[in-house]
Amino acid sequence: MTQMAKALLVDDRRENLMALEAILQGLPVQAVAVESGEAALKQLLVDDFAVILLDAQMPDMDGFETAGHIKRRERTRHVPIIFLTAADRDAQLALRGYQVGAVDYLTKPFDPWVLRAKVSVFVELWVKTRQLAAQSDLVRERDTQWRLLTDAVDEATALLRGDDPEARDRAVELLEQARWGTPT
Repeated sequence: MTQMAKALLVDDRRENLMALEAILQGLPVQAVAVESGEAALKQLLVDDFAVILLDAQMPDMDGFETAGHIKRRERTRHVPIIFLTAADRDAQLALRGYQVGAVDYLTKPFDPWVLRAKVSVFVELWVKTRQLAAQSDLVRERDTQWRLLTDAVDEATALLRGDDPEARDRAVELLEQARWGTPT
């Protein structure tokens, strides 16, 4: 069974987190809400996320500092971050958000349907990336099996070309093991 994509919601105000959860309701994503940058960083140690919705202005560690930590970690540097802020449309804040690695910067009030569409795109990309990784693993596994099979056939062929009857018995044994996928 495929793991459901998760969205990390980070805002110091509980009512904003509840609003975001309501906006994302019905999408194929599990919302995980936390109330601080520190809690977000801890959550990112234990879970993988398709997208992070991050409040830019929070006490203690603001969204920009949080994003900086996220982007410095190997495990999380590629997780897309969408900044959400109640600050008025200050171009400098948006620029600062993009500089720390955000893929988007939305100012409140924002259109919930636009946010849903953006989250949907990142969730779909996350799912497709997981599917490609699984297919890649399968191809690698099949390549390994193919190499083992061709090695067994090559060894058996070399044994069969010789005159030693015991070598022929070993060749047959190798081919039977290769046929049934048992180790040689």
